[in-house]
Amino acid sequence: MQFNTISVIGLGYIGLPTAAVFASRKIKVVGVDVNQHAVDTINRGEIHIVEPDLDMVVHAAVTEGYLRATTIPEAADAFLIAVPTPFKECPAGTHPVGASPAGEPRHPEPDLSYIEAAARAIAPVLKPGNLVILESTSPVGATEKVADWLAEARPDLTFPQTHGEVSDIRIAHCPERVLPGHVLRELVQNDRVVGGMTAKCSEQACALYKSFVQGECVVTNARTAEMAKLTENSFRDVNIAFANELSMICDKLDINVWELIRLANRHPRVNILQPGPGVGGHCIAVDPWFIVSKTPEEARLIRTAREVNDSKPEWVINKVKLAVAEYLQENPDKTARDVTIACYGLAFKADIDDLRESPALAITQRIAAQHPGSVLAVEPNIKELPLTAGKNLSLETIANATERAVIAVLLVDHKLFKEGGVQKIAEKYVIDTRGLYNDLTHKNW
Repeated sequence: MQFNTISVIGLGYIGLPTAAVFASRKIKVVGVDVNQHAVDTINRGEIHIVEPDLDMVVHAAVTEGYLRATTIPEAADAFLIAVPTPFKECPAGTHPVGASPAGEPRHPEPDLSYIEAAARAIAPVLKPGNLVILESTSPVGATEKVADWLAEARPDLTFPQTHGEVSDIRIAHCPERVLPGHVLRELVQNDRVVGGMTAKCSEQACALYKSFVQGECVVTNARTAEMAKLTENSFRDVNIAFANELSMICDKLDINVWELIRLANRHPRVNILQPGPGVGGHCIAVDPWFIVSKTPEEARLIRTAREVNDSKPEWVINKVKLAVAEYLQENPDKTARDVTIACYGLAFKADIDDLRESPALAITQRIAAQHPGSVLAVEPNIKELPLTAGKNLSLETIANATERAVIAVLLVDHKLFKEGGVQKIAEKYVIDTRGLYNDLTHKNW
């Protein structure tokens, strides 16, 4: 099939780069988003997110007429759904983990309302021969739900769940598997797992992605494709949980965890990851719960890893409280109001602006809510704090924060933090969750 026009539903951290890459191959792309600001920004040839080189690709695609954005879906040959899959009734950065009143384990439940809304939005413009691909990371069975929602909205068309290979509409799941900060390169170079509801669905989806994917398109069924993405991120979450748990054990035993990991990793078959303040982003911090929600009795290790990583921010906050207490003990003429705390990094990983599920942001907000003195946030990749940041928190430059703060909390290993101000930060009471200044500080918690 010839794909002359592609519609990408959701122009966020995955949807916009995907739309831009298709457009860079001289394919007409119509991007759809409910955010009018995002739509207007893209139509000016600009971007509303931070991703290296994306601005140049989007500007070229818009200027040459291959990419435009709108809030209302239009007819196309293929539709890619790349909208969020958050948790139900779960505030950002929190997870309702624990036991129910009846003593049964609780866990976050995936919210598929954005996917359903996207499916119902494109349904009126579908026509025979169209391909619909769900890219959103989803719990097992979500692609089948999309097919059901579309069939309900368009009874005049046939779908794979009832008509198999001869259906009017082809449906597949193809999860993204890219690293923020390297999205454009990895979209092109990485292998793609393509899970069609039928063999014909997979064949058409592969043909679409092969317009830019240099890696292999590996074919499976929709359910296995959904589980593949969840498995990849759960594997990483378990490994991060080991490092985070190890850091807490070493702290209790008065062992330098960074040195310990360097030594252990000299073993030819050991590769321990680096600990941090928790796990963030809309993948590793979220996807394991999709497995737990479907198989709560079986996913014991996956659940425990999530609980370990979700507990790390509280551990960091307690370290900050201890640092404040020690400073006041050493400076009896001061009160807690005199103690300024600087939190370095709010994004969920280095050198991006993405605050989704960020433990660094959650930690900073908690400190600001509890500490009576000034709390300074240093995040070089954003221009303003989110509305939920709180009144007792201000966004500062590295220089201003380092000059004013008594206590430094290193939460994200941004390149700028590695390059500048090391010596001045090292003179503070430092809670270094990333091991940046491990060998330089005289008060490293």
